Amino acid sequence: MRARSGPTVEHRVLAVRLRMLRERAGVSLRAAAEALDAHPATVRRIERAETGLDARQVGELLRCYGVPPAVAGPIMAGLAAANLPGWWHRWRDAMEAWQQDVIGVESSASLVRTWHPALVPELLRTPAYAAELYRTQYPGDSPARRERRVELLRERRRRLCERGAALWALLPAAALHTRVGDRETMEGQRAALAEAMREQRVTVQVVPLDHPPHPLTGVPPLHILRVPAPEIGDQAVLETPGVRVDLIDDPEAVMAHRIRLDAACAAAPGPGTPLPV
Repeated sequence: MRARSGPTVEHRVLAVRLRMLRERAGVSLRAAAEALDAHPATVRRIERAETGLDARQVGELLRCYGVPPAVAGPIMAGLAAANLPGWWHRWRDAMEAWQQDVIGVESSASLVRTWHPALVPELLRTPAYAAELYRTQYPGDSPARRERRVELLRERRRRLCERGAALWALLPAAALHTRVGDRETMEGQRAALAEAMREQRVTVQVVPLDHPPHPLTGVPPLHILRVPAPEIGDQAVLETPGVRVDLIDDPEAVMAHRIRLDAACAAAPGPGTPLPV
């Protein structure tokens, strides 16, 4: 079984299917656990993609649920792919635990919507800007580990572009006045942001300094990830810097965050508006 590096979307999809099959069969967690001669927590972890998918256990669960071969066959065939580590596995040494789960979803997202209340959103940061932020955020990092973090960010952006995913970012103009690094770093970041705004799949909206309060005023960094898999709805990521990061999959909670983001975008100047001086 692979070392823990956060589940891929393929893993999440199979885990959700197993839960749905159990519920449709009317089998309780306890009854499913008895079929495995295990604790109910084991089944719960399988269904939440918190552990690898063991072929023997999955096979026993499918038999317990009375799943016909036509349905069970593709599930068993997909186990090997679902258990493969994600591409980000090689950067685990430079990742926080929460990043492994978030990047696992982000890596299959067709649309990433992002808001940051004070800084340029992460997926639009230049390597120099990101490195300066990491210097502040992770003061105990060695230069080598800081560079690993920058490499990971580059790879996330490269893969986003490679698969043709869309990125929609909302940020306050104050982010462009918060000095990160030296003047050259900020000039490079502004230039990169202006260049990104010309990309077909990138939308950037900047809230002016004199703009009245909007639905995301005071809200910490927020991201909405759309994954083109019917088993997995939109996911929200809410960051409380220095405290915690939550990956939210509850449909009602995600909808509430999306409505606020929609309203904030509607209130901001439209896409294509030049960056403020």
